[in-house]
Amino acid sequence: MARSKTAFVCTECGAQALRWQGQCPQCQAWNTMVETVLEPAAPAAGSRFSALAGETSRLQALSALEPREEPRQPTGLDEFDRVLGGGLVAGGVVLIGGDPGIGKSTLLLQALSNLAAGIAAEPGSAQPGKPAGGVVYVSGEESGEQVALRAQRLQLPHTPLQMLAEINLERILHTLREVRPRVAVIDSIQTVYSEALQSAPGSVAQVRECAAQLTRFAKQSGTSLILVGHVTKDGTLAGPRVLEHIVDTVLYFEGDTHSSFRLVRAFKNRFGAVNELGVFAMTERGLRGVSNPSAIFLSQHSQQVAGSCVLITQEGTRPLLVEIQALVDASQSPNPRRLSVGLEQTRLAMLLAVMHRHAGIVCFDQDVFVNAVGGVKITEPAADLAILFAIVSSLRDRPLKRGLAVFGEVGLAGEIRPAPRGQERLKEAAKLGFDTAIVPRANAPKHAIEGLKLIPVERVEEALEALRTID
Repeated sequence: MARSKTAFVCTECGAQALRWQGQCPQCQAWNTMVETVLEPAAPAAGSRFSALAGETSRLQALSALEPREEPRQPTGLDEFDRVLGGGLVAGGVVLIGGDPGIGKSTLLLQALSNLAAGIAAEPGSAQPGKPAGGVVYVSGEESGEQVALRAQRLQLPHTPLQMLAEINLERILHTLREVRPRVAVIDSIQTVYSEALQSAPGSVAQVRECAAQLTRFAKQSGTSLILVGHVTKDGTLAGPRVLEHIVDTVLYFEGDTHSSFRLVRAFKNRFGAVNELGVFAMTERGLRGVSNPSAIFLSQHSQQVAGSCVLITQEGTRPLLVEIQALVDASQSPNPRRLSVGLEQTRLAMLLAVMHRHAGIVCFDQDVFVNAVGGVKITEPAADLAILFAIVSSLRDRPLKRGLAVFGEVGLAGEIRPAPRGQERLKEAAKLGFDTAIVPRANAPKHAIEGLKLIPVERVEEALEALRTID
């Protein structure tokens, strides 16, 4: 018997090499080369694209095309619809990933139950040339009895949700073409395999090919498709990076398994805003949307404490108030520690240098710890001013004024740069009862906001002087 040809494929970018290498020659990632069986070239590979290519191969003038608003199919979960941009789009492909046990299957089962009930109640939902309606849940990790047991535990109503426990791609596609559902979920893409490939399920070749064929089916049939993906120990989606490029929306399920709160964040969305955030609370009856997420990111102190500052951040189209905590303590080692949780550690080192250079505040002999309350991850630079104020408050052991909220980016020259959507941030702070805000001068509104005293600043030293005067 002839020996199968093998090659080493990078799990990050899909590059191939004949011999194993510690570093991928294309993306420079380390320890990502995995041995994979090479597949023989299909004789009619181009025919798979003929149906789709025939519709889009004709040249058209861009000015002659009339854009149209894509209709949305609400899932019944307001926070999930917010992240999706209003709901599911016909023919759209959504990829959602998260740690094991975080609640991906629970969230999707709740959404599918609502969708199945809503679609069944629509008069004349089936139309010629369009998906016939209905919802299909394809489970490759659990049996039908296990899914039914979860639905019973969540006390979901009896709906015409159809279940398929299968991992063979050809059988899945055959069933979907017969049923022509409006919404389909594949849980998960790493368990699906194609008979045309010899590699094991979850390999780079299998994930790439199965995802491509399922996406092609969704685009041709108009079925809204949701793919569940595994994540690596680094928190990124497992499999080739091409998986995130071919789908329309990429969602990440975040949160600590020891906490009852879960966050769904959009990192890519062709039909809506990116970096949109949905907040859920895990209850006995599944995930429930949190109407006021700022409440879970703010601590309720009985008395004022040092090292705490409230940040007005922006997640997509939603302004949030998050408490930033800092602890500055004398270091007992020659190398003081710099640790941040939920914030960028490199920006923390930069802020300490700016404080020393432009404000004369020395922290080179202090351990500095910074934390964002509630487990939220903040990546925008508008959090700089809140981090700086929290560090100064902890270093001086002086609590900040109650009712103070801040935002602003700190530059290396000591200037305070503006942040986008400043007006919306300030209105959210005033709505939640904050009466004082220190903001960049460029973000100062032309008209006063009722109940909110604004202190615009341009420099770091000016901001610290304003902080001292309002204590």
